[in-house]
Amino acid sequence: MGVAGDGRLSHDLIPGEKGPQDACGVFGVWAPGEEVAKLTYFGLYALQHRGQESAGIATSDGDSILVYKDMGLVSQVFDETSLGSLRGHLAIGHTRYSTTGGSTWENAQPTLGGSERGTVALAHNGNLVNTVELSELVKERLGGRRSKGELARGNTSDTALVTTLLAADPEQSLEEAAMDVLPRLRGAFCFVFMDEKTLYAARDPHGVRPLALGRLERGWVVASETAALQTIGASVIREVEPGEMIAIDENGLRSHHFAEPQPKGCVFEYVYLARPDAVIRGRVVHEARVEMGRQLAREHPVDADLVIGVPESGVPAATGYAQESGIPFGQGFVKNAYVGRTFIQPSQTLRQLGIRLKLNPLEHNIKGKRIVVIDDTIVRGNTQRAQIRMLREAGAAEIHVRISAPPVEWPCFYGIDFATRAELIAPGLQVEEIRASIGADSLGYISEEGMIAATEQPESQLCRACFTGSYPIELPEDGHIGKHVLETLPIQVRTGHDASIQHRPQDTVPSRDGQDAEGVSLGLSGGGENALLHP
Repeated sequence: MGVAGDGRLSHDLIPGEKGPQDACGVFGVWAPGEEVAKLTYFGLYALQHRGQESAGIATSDGDSILVYKDMGLVSQVFDETSLGSLRGHLAIGHTRYSTTGGSTWENAQPTLGGSERGTVALAHNGNLVNTVELSELVKERLGGRRSKGELARGNTSDTALVTTLLAADPEQSLEEAAMDVLPRLRGAFCFVFMDEKTLYAARDPHGVRPLALGRLERGWVVASETAALQTIGASVIREVEPGEMIAIDENGLRSHHFAEPQPKGCVFEYVYLARPDAVIRGRVVHEARVEMGRQLAREHPVDADLVIGVPESGVPAATGYAQESGIPFGQGFVKNAYVGRTFIQPSQTLRQLGIRLKLNPLEHNIKGKRIVVIDDTIVRGNTQRAQIRMLREAGAAEIHVRISAPPVEWPCFYGIDFATRAELIAPGLQVEEIRASIGADSLGYISEEGMIAATEQPESQLCRACFTGSYPIELPEDGHIGKHVLETLPIQVRTGHDASIQHRPQDTVPSRDGQDAEGVSLGLSGGGENALLHP
């Protein structure tokens, strides 16, 4: 992790270094007679890797909904007392990394909304790209009525907008409202939501983020990843389909399709985001990562003595590289298994000492050896630079870096918070220049074709925008997009021959012919030509 939205530090090797931040995790359960709050707690615990900023659970006993949420990890937010107060037969839960709206208590989920028909609680994984349009729709639907609920309390997330829209019409049931609102949303979303009696789950028509359905002996469960279902002893039934909404109550499960499916699953789930034991579209994520390592060895062989993976995400690919190359696999780094989010910023003196909270090199394994280091991505390069320096200090004779994803060159607007394009190391640099920048003896990235083949998914059904700049869900042409779009004045961008552009001084401004300030083609599709302006 890196610096949180509020400036607090996490436990990265380089204090302040911002890596690719995880999407959120959602969980929902309908199970009369079960301790649904505790089931949700353990489900969220299994999804903790998808967000570490805040966590929350909502439960209903059929008459009223209770919500408990706070900043921090799942294990920090909840205890026996708080879980004991959350009674009922259905629940939803959320663990958050912020992709729209800052990391504040007001933006923690589940969000709440209400009307004369009842209460709605909602949790969201993903990111909507028509947030400003939805904000205008909220004003229209409220018809001059004063904002209430989450929006009135300062929630600046796209989730609060959706919650408000679901509760805006007192004449509609929640199910009817959802079938009206869901087709109006653009972007990536997996929702779990509920009223006092019914659990709902919905997935965007592109199925960008994963969402799975499971069965308990006395109920049903939905979760961002299959591993969370297995953690609580549920059997995996299937994925919630793109463009599908399911409803679960005392009458059983029913399915509605609110849009035609156009699958574009996020390839980065296979590379980094999902747990290795997750299964997405029939492919075990761990197996995909091992195969990426094998493919790396085929594409970028090297004479070396030891293959090591950067814990934890680089280890499966390192296993595959070792298997394919015949070079022994070993441990090169020791990871502190107990380091959590730290809010203490090291002093300059401690920085100069090279404080290492997360990783230390295993010197006796490394000294005098030619090392192949496998990692999943290079974002800014600072982390790899520090790792290579540590390995050299530990006596490595040669260091060959292999990356199990292509170069990340574009920001994601569908639920992953990468660095801005200006901060990414890959745009504008050749591989050899990146190698020199991080100090490696050689550097090789997997090809896009090799990565896709490892997922065993059709190329046409994968979103690869962070590698290609081709965004499958059209982005707003006017620049109304970004993590803090509801908190700050948006950047206004108008394209066309007479376009005028208003921007902050630090922004890089694309020219009228689809090139950046240095004349490099932006190579974007679908409303993305101003992506350099986006956070």
